[in-house]
Amino acid sequence: MPKSSNKSKSKIRILLADDHHIVRAGVKQLLESASDLQVIAEAGDGEEAQALIQKHKPDVAVLDIQMPKASGIEVTRWVRTNLPEVGVLILTAYNDDPYVMAVLQAGANGYVLKTSRADELIQAVRDVHEGKSALDPNITRKLMSSIFKGPEKKFIEPLTDREIDVLRLAAKGYTNKAIGVQLTISDRTVQGHLAHIFAKMQANSRTEAVMRAVSLGLISQGTDSIAEE
Repeated sequence: MPKSSNKSKSKIRILLADDHHIVRAGVKQLLESASDLQVIAEAGDGEEAQALIQKHKPDVAVLDIQMPKASGIEVTRWVRTNLPEVGVLILTAYNDDPYVMAVLQAGANGYVLKTSRADELIQAVRDVHEGKSALDPNITRKLMSSIFKGPEKKFIEPLTDREIDVLRLAAKGYTNKAIGVQLTISDRTVQGHLAHIFAKMQANSRTEAVMRAVSLGLISQGTDSIAEE
């Protein structure tokens, strides 16, 4: 999505979304240390990000993955459907394969880790604005490694309807006890379902299982943080 030739005369307009105010303030300061970048709006959750993107139509939306009300993955899908001209750069602390694949499949133009240097983040925004892909070197290595390993098994066997119910509630941040109350089953039964889910999805945690399910379209990302037990 290259911009017009007058882009050198105007600043790259950025929407910044992260649910941590201090992190957002720091990222804004880093971005605006570059004379050609300007943060025109900030959002603390996914729904607010969508509304502000709709209102301001920024050149680039810089999004965290885990946000209340709508995840960065869901916002990315929404942008691709409604405002495909807006570039999307994911800025996150997560470098797990399920997260990476989920956001790339959703249509993100770039994926940068919060451990990156300021100049790397600034260049990533510029690259996305120019229609290029911007991937953190660590992410690129992981993707290449995954490609050379060949196709990964998605499941040992399909999830049952009840397992999907459990996973959907886990994605919303419910604890085992809360899931049990919602589904009128015991904590131990919930633990058993989660164990089966982890085995089938080759996951080591709720977060990994949820993000793989999101990337495969089995569930939508929850509105709250994923509670690990």
